[in-house]
Amino acid sequence: MIPVILAGGSGTRLWPLSRELFPKQFRSVSGSLTLFQEAVLRGYSLSSSRPIVIANEEHRFLVAEQLRQQGKTASIILEPVGRNTAPAIALAAFQALKEWQAQGGEQEAPVLLILAADHVIKNTVAFQAAVSQLLPAVQAGKVGTLGIVPTEAATGYGYIRADNEQNGLYAVEQFVEKPDAATAQRYLDEGAALSGEHGSRQWCWNSGMFMIRADRYLEELARFSPAMFAACELAMADTQQDLDFIRINKEAFEQCPDDSIDYAIMEPLCSQNRGALESAEPQVVVAPLDAGWSDVGSWSALWEIADKCENGNAVLHSGAGEAKTILKDTRNSLISTSGRLVTTLGVDDLIIVDTLDALLVAHKDKVQDIKSIVAQIKEQGGTEHYSHRQVYRPWGKYDAIDAGSVRADEHYQVKRISVKPGAKLSLQMHNHRAEHWIVLSGTANVTNGDKAYLVTENESTFIPIGQVHGLENAGEVMLEMIEVQSGSYLGEDDIVRLKDEYGRA
Repeated sequence: MIPVILAGGSGTRLWPLSRELFPKQFRSVSGSLTLFQEAVLRGYSLSSSRPIVIANEEHRFLVAEQLRQQGKTASIILEPVGRNTAPAIALAAFQALKEWQAQGGEQEAPVLLILAADHVIKNTVAFQAAVSQLLPAVQAGKVGTLGIVPTEAATGYGYIRADNEQNGLYAVEQFVEKPDAATAQRYLDEGAALSGEHGSRQWCWNSGMFMIRADRYLEELARFSPAMFAACELAMADTQQDLDFIRINKEAFEQCPDDSIDYAIMEPLCSQNRGALESAEPQVVVAPLDAGWSDVGSWSALWEIADKCENGNAVLHSGAGEAKTILKDTRNSLISTSGRLVTTLGVDDLIIVDTLDALLVAHKDKVQDIKSIVAQIKEQGGTEHYSHRQVYRPWGKYDAIDAGSVRADEHYQVKRISVKPGAKLSLQMHNHRAEHWIVLSGTANVTNGDKAYLVTENESTFIPIGQVHGLENAGEVMLEMIEVQSGSYLGEDDIVRLKDEYGRA
């Protein structure tokens, strides 16, 4: 069994903590591990095979770094464009069969355990038991899914209608879109009335977690969506290894239809399932899962699973050091801080998220509409939806601590740059800006035109416009420096990389 971790989402519903360049799956929402790292550990707890990760091109170094922090490895396939879950799983299936054949291909084709990178599962033992229960049926050729046992008539999830229980597994009749409140309640009532002694009907939330043999998945994809199969086959026929990453053929993948596994594979199979229920040989089966699951699909969902004080308040912290809050006469609220002191007085049922460059204050009942705020930021030409003030790079990170006003025609920007020991910035040049570097701690090995020299603590150097330059932290401690940029244009796309350790040239 090979875990497949789908890590390509943008996580806009957890804005402003989640941004396009740093989405929620790479954030920690409880404990020290990120959601992605927790998914990796879930995969490793069930299989000795290293996982296959499907990731966005822009998140590749986040994936590699968070795997490195765990001491884990994976086959990391980069999607040049997003095409939903069905094509992503197809890429993983082709890669799994390639690795299996390289190892001799003597046993049956591997089973894919398809996991999302942004889920919380509190009861790992129950999760492992459900996967183990599904595995024999999937090895025999069936398609399996994990259905979440509902705790309420939720309208934020799709539902699975199942029947004809055998040995703890149910035959899936239908995948249903997110219902309204009355329909969701009817599903729960129907499931309760027809369970136990009165029958075996089951309604579950659709978790988005599936199990299927790699060869079976590709067979069904070729049958139900031949254009998607052909595009993914072409994309995986022309791959290149780039450091830790597998790059696929971009032109071929751009021609791939955009569709989810639910519509591309599961719904057509369930249509056949409904005719096979009487024969007791359904093609799609579900194992109900009661394991403290959440897809962390909103701030209110995160409040539900977070640890709370006696007043129902949950405090999260995304910065360094301790969270600083003073909560007076405050109840049933979630407060996420980035380091500044956050205080509340006389409020209930609020979501307050403070980051270095954006503040969200929302009622818990309104958090599903956060996407509209993100859309408005885009329309107004803002960048707060795209990246944080603090941006991570493979060599370290930078914090854009100040910038001049465009309206006031002030052309400067100030960054605090942190470079890891042994790491290098690319050899590069800028067409529109000059840079002044001041070292706060550590030692910088600087290339400036045809000169190379060291810049140590409390020393500085100047890079003129158009000058080829580079920087390396050759020491054993973090290099901290201030960069002051000035010029007619200060955008990140004014970087001409001539040589790069991380494949970005």
